[in-house]
Amino acid sequence: MFLTTVKKSSALLLLMVSIVSFGQEKHLKNIKQLTFGGDNAEAYFSPKGDKLTLQVTNKAFGVSCDQIFMLDLQAKEFNEKSLQLVSTGKGRTTCSYYMPDGKHILYASTHAADHACPAPPKPIDGKYLWAIYPEFDIYIADLKGNITKQLTDSPGYDAEAVVSPDGKKIAFTSIRSGDLELYTMDIDGSNLKQITSGLGYDGGCFFSHDSKKLVFRSSRPKTAEAIKEYKDLLAQNLVAPSEMEIYTCNIDGSNLKQITNLGKANWAPFFHPSDQKIIFSSNHHSTRGYDFQLFMIDLNGENLEQITYQSEFNAFPMFSPDGKKLVFSSNRMQSKPRETNVFIADWIEGDAAELAQPSTLKRHISYLASDELQGRLTGSSGEKRAADYIAKEFKTLGLKPYANNSYFQTFNYKVKLNPHATDGSGDKANNGTNVIAFLDNKAAKTIVIGAHYDHLGLNEHNHSTKPNSQGEIHNGADDNASGVAGVLELARMYAQNKTKEPVNYIFALFSGEEDGLIGSKHMAESLKTYHPNVVTMINMDMIGRLDKDKSLVVGGVGTAADFTAIVNKNKPAGFNVTLDNTGQGPSDHTSFYLKDIPVLYFFTGTHNDYHKPSDDEEKINYYGVRNIVDYVFRVANEVATLDTLTFTKTAMNSEKVVPKYKVTLGIMPDYSDHGDGLHIDGVTDNRPAHAAGIVAGDVLVKIGDCEIKEVYSYMDCLAKLSTGDVKEVKVLREGKPMTFTVKF
Repeated sequence: MFLTTVKKSSALLLLMVSIVSFGQEKHLKNIKQLTFGGDNAEAYFSPKGDKLTLQVTNKAFGVSCDQIFMLDLQAKEFNEKSLQLVSTGKGRTTCSYYMPDGKHILYASTHAADHACPAPPKPIDGKYLWAIYPEFDIYIADLKGNITKQLTDSPGYDAEAVVSPDGKKIAFTSIRSGDLELYTMDIDGSNLKQITSGLGYDGGCFFSHDSKKLVFRSSRPKTAEAIKEYKDLLAQNLVAPSEMEIYTCNIDGSNLKQITNLGKANWAPFFHPSDQKIIFSSNHHSTRGYDFQLFMIDLNGENLEQITYQSEFNAFPMFSPDGKKLVFSSNRMQSKPRETNVFIADWIEGDAAELAQPSTLKRHISYLASDELQGRLTGSSGEKRAADYIAKEFKTLGLKPYANNSYFQTFNYKVKLNPHATDGSGDKANNGTNVIAFLDNKAAKTIVIGAHYDHLGLNEHNHSTKPNSQGEIHNGADDNASGVAGVLELARMYAQNKTKEPVNYIFALFSGEEDGLIGSKHMAESLKTYHPNVVTMINMDMIGRLDKDKSLVVGGVGTAADFTAIVNKNKPAGFNVTLDNTGQGPSDHTSFYLKDIPVLYFFTGTHNDYHKPSDDEEKINYYGVRNIVDYVFRVANEVATLDTLTFTKTAMNSEKVVPKYKVTLGIMPDYSDHGDGLHIDGVTDNRPAHAAGIVAGDVLVKIGDCEIKEVYSYMDCLAKLSTGDVKEVKVLREGKPMTFTVKF
């Protein structure tokens, strides 16, 4: 990124966004709502796929706690009269499943102990809890609600029963060993076997389609504190379902494998029809509040993919026996708060080539940010090796050279080595090379996707933020090996997928960015000569350091009327996206904006390693890079579908004039508006903040009597100060107020 945190902050129009439109649910087509009102969940297909059983709580039906209902999918319409009660209507029920004949169902119920609904659990210390009702036993009933057999009668919890596709086995969860474990029995209830034995709540299991494996979710506490909490709650017939991961094992319990390692609650798993993937519900991504989305993952724990985007609760997915439908529960389209309904959709299989691969991203970043390339300074041998690497990748992908039968576009310029000289003294002649490829889809319009691959080298051009760092390698893993890796991965995705998009793509890697956007300016000057039909330029500069709040800035949304809706619609789950209207900023998209081309700019923010030798590969957040690349892919795909895209000019700062100031605090601000002050991403050594004891992670709230809420009020406060002023600076550190005396 071109050196200037001040210019960057002054260019930002900060606008926190919320999703107001539907997500990009490409796997789900013809979504149909099947229930209307109440709490409807755990809907599972009959063997023929023509019916569902589900559990329902709906006081409008007189159902005050979960009962089992059946729904005929052959019905011409669906409404409150479509549901048929198939449990006793007494006690509480859970987890119904069809028997192999399709004429009977399996479910758990408390009705034998008490016809009344058992009391729901109350939170303890604010924690959400599930009740493990000891009165639950498992029954078989016909479709008229008559119980034909009781399968369990041991003391304690027996529930969550499912049937194998081959009709031979039943698997369920039981506490009969003293812990919540998985068991199997033959379809007639005989031959009982314990399958799992690890401490923790093993439950919610399902068979693979070949009936050879089980997938389930488990809490598996590890620390002494977590183990004690689990056991204490279990003694009260309670569990806290806040930490669960997905596991698989063979149906005899062998070959136990943990599939996810995501943190938080990962649950409700079901095998994909291929038995090589698992679909499940998760809130691992959530940073603020309650948000469960459906995800899919390979059996080896790779290729995690978000499936749902709409609403804040999506769970209980199940594929139809033929694999063509997916049924799930969601609070989308609710008519009242806390409503959950059942939905069914046609399942559309995806293209594996269209998923960003963390291993490929890591390969690119590891090489580009290695000491071997000596910081990729424009005009250096390291820049040439990086250019050769990029060109080789383009050639391997079968992409065409951009122009003149070459991937390389060279340019000459002068480097200003003395920033204080006004007469050109000390300027140095230099040259650089852009590396550009073209994917020709024979379309009438073209999208440019770009990033800069140069960095600071050994600080020969004096752009480092670390004092006296001449001779030290500035590897620039985030700035901007991360963006280059993103462009190369998008090039692979578009070159290798099965779709021929309605646009052409130019993949452009620029040099000379750190010296003033030199390479992108050079390309932009002649772009319309070669490609007069360019409709958008998408820039990725520093996408490698997603923070714990998953903060991402997307700039340029004001340069075309459609951009805001598209960016909102395709946002990754859990990301806190800040929109910047302006098309100008300290990165390469500016060069294209100035040629009246709509632009978008993706940026995870500065940090304490910005423009320092410490910006190294081991600090890259690959979860963030992968999700951002997938995000850009979705955004670019939707931009490609637009019939027209009209360029709109934006002001550098649309809402206020940026004040001039004579002092610096020496911090790197988080440009997202968190509402509680200015979050500090980094503190520059030997500057006022560092000298006073302010550290990265502090939240700046006041300088003297001047209150700070975000980056603009921070700049207002600085504008009132002069060199030598001494002020009390107040911050929040881990929520606690602290005051420092700062000499500016």
